[in-house]
Amino acid sequence: MIGIQPEKRNLLIMWFANFFVSASMTMVIPFLSLYIESFGHYNVDEVQRWAGYVFAVSFFVAFLVAPLWGKIGDRFGRKKVLLGTGLGIALSVFFMGYVHSAEQLFVLRAFMGLATGFIPASMALIAAQSSKKTAGEMLGTLQTGTVSGGLLGPLFGGLIADTVGMELTFLLTSSILLIATVLVLIGVKEVVYEEKGERKRKYRSKEVLGRIVKSPLLLMVMFVALIVQMALFSVQPLLALYVNQITHNTENMAFLAGAAFSVTGLGNLILTRTWGQFGDRIGHEKVMMILLLLSGLLFIPQAFVGSLWQLIVLRFLFGMAVGGLLPCTTAFIRQACPVAMQGEVLGYNQSFRFLGNVLGPVLGGMIASGYGIPYVFISAGLLFLMTAVVLKWTLSHQQKEHSSQPD
Repeated sequence: MIGIQPEKRNLLIMWFANFFVSASMTMVIPFLSLYIESFGHYNVDEVQRWAGYVFAVSFFVAFLVAPLWGKIGDRFGRKKVLLGTGLGIALSVFFMGYVHSAEQLFVLRAFMGLATGFIPASMALIAAQSSKKTAGEMLGTLQTGTVSGGLLGPLFGGLIADTVGMELTFLLTSSILLIATVLVLIGVKEVVYEEKGERKRKYRSKEVLGRIVKSPLLLMVMFVALIVQMALFSVQPLLALYVNQITHNTENMAFLAGAAFSVTGLGNLILTRTWGQFGDRIGHEKVMMILLLLSGLLFIPQAFVGSLWQLIVLRFLFGMAVGGLLPCTTAFIRQACPVAMQGEVLGYNQSFRFLGNVLGPVLGGMIASGYGIPYVFISAGLLFLMTAVVLKWTLSHQQKEHSSQPD
């Protein structure tokens, strides 16, 4: 990669790094309960309770610290944050293979959440090196790595665990994460694209929060990131049960459920970059509104499928739509905020996403237990549609305010 321009080399390295970091956070899903059960200290109820705690704690801690990592990256450089957090994630995953209790696993997953400033730092790195006119395309490309890693992580985790065992899965994953961190050390060179008229200065956290709070559209864009993650993760813990209801086949249930979930990632890969390019041309907020409508219209029918192939087709099409939402939110932030505060603003945006990862499974479980799994799809689909309506209202309100202001 010696002859490649720094910007292109950075994007290539960060794509693979984000894929593996994101996958490492979700790879334990297929065997988490089995791993806790293997410790031999817990009954069935305790295993289920601890599995929920252990899975959610990473995202909850990440929700709290993501803006802090973004601020550190803005002040001292995004590459330094990438190296520190990459090493932290690799170490936490490595030691997960040696724990002997759910409590120890919980602590390591919490530390993993503390180190997940890697993803917002990588987005800030690529956003800073991109012009506002091409940010959607660049961030859309990067986002395919992040989203696909998160969606394919459970499939890879299950396959690797079946092949080499659960403990070795952690060791293998930590080795890959360490390699990704070394690639960042050797190959990434920070580049900042200087927009004309943009002042170089440092922003205090109070100023950054003020910028967010005073911009209803910016707040709405972050809310979109929250809704996307809530919808994705609301059905994730229930998908195996839903596939079982549809197919009545228990032999390959883990694989079939993994395929039904991961096919969404394939849809992401196909169109995410294209949606980013489209947003660069017509406006990312407009593309978000279109994709929210499409996502809702493709999510609701999943509640009424009668066969597995129908579910897989709908989830693939849904993946093609929802994959464009997250890069458009990030690209909008690139356009709306100065480079010097983007890391921290992207950190807040990432916090909204991680909050969705926590709330999604909780709300999905509550709806499924009260009304049935199909209603989880219906509720999430309606949430997409309502968010599109609110985003449209916010856009219209902002346009009226601008038109009423004197020239």
